[in-house]
Amino acid sequence: MVGRKPGIIALFDVDGTLTYPRKAITPKMLEFMQDLRKVVTIGVVGGSDLIKISEQLGNSVISDYDYVFAENGLVAYKNGELIGKQSLKSFLGEEKLKELINFTLHYIADLDIPIKRGTFIEFRSGMLNVSPIGRNCSQEEREDFEKFDEVHKIRSKMVSILREKFKHLNLTFSIGGQISFDVFPQGWDKTYCLQYLEDFPEIHFFGDKTYKGGNDFEIYDSAVTVGHTVISPTDTAEKCKSLFIATKPGDA
Repeated sequence: MVGRKPGIIALFDVDGTLTYPRKAITPKMLEFMQDLRKVVTIGVVGGSDLIKISEQLGNSVISDYDYVFAENGLVAYKNGELIGKQSLKSFLGEEKLKELINFTLHYIADLDIPIKRGTFIEFRSGMLNVSPIGRNCSQEEREDFEKFDEVHKIRSKMVSILREKFKHLNLTFSIGGQISFDVFPQGWDKTYCLQYLEDFPEIHFFGDKTYKGGNDFEIYDSAVTVGHTVISPTDTAEKCKSLFIATKPGDA
């Protein structure tokens, strides 16, 4: 490694890309990312707030990466400094927000699923995170719901109803992770963070939910990014090695 390649940034989703869902980054992956940072500029863009991203990537995350975009970039950091913040509450207004939250809670109350826990709607700075089972579920319950949802399409059906009901608000509904989906104004998907990266002629994005309807799709499909679909942190590291780091035969 002989210094950074100019004009290139590698931008990463969190869950399923740098970590396993809701798990902490492994020491090996953390070490790899720091090695990669010596070669190219690196950034993180996640749907979660900074607290949850820090739980997974470490409390020093805003200094470990050149750019950290929480809530799809609605809360943006560069070199450890806050450079931008947007608010869903001020954008929609209290009445429209209340209408959306009330309908969503009524829908979940009538939903027949095996278990329900607590925190069905998490209010974030730039979005609502909606979980039919509730974010207070255990890891085992989270994994069971994910399997149940794959069969019964609980989240996708709910998204279809909310999208039709609130089409006048021009909202985007994006399924991500194992138990929830995000709700935010159109254009506030992960492409929102790209406004801070205009100085980079080459933007590589790595994510696992790059299919249409997944929360990585818009930035993966963007004309200004080179999109890479990954299936695990190990896969992410391997793709980055082949793209950015010249390895000798036999290197791990």
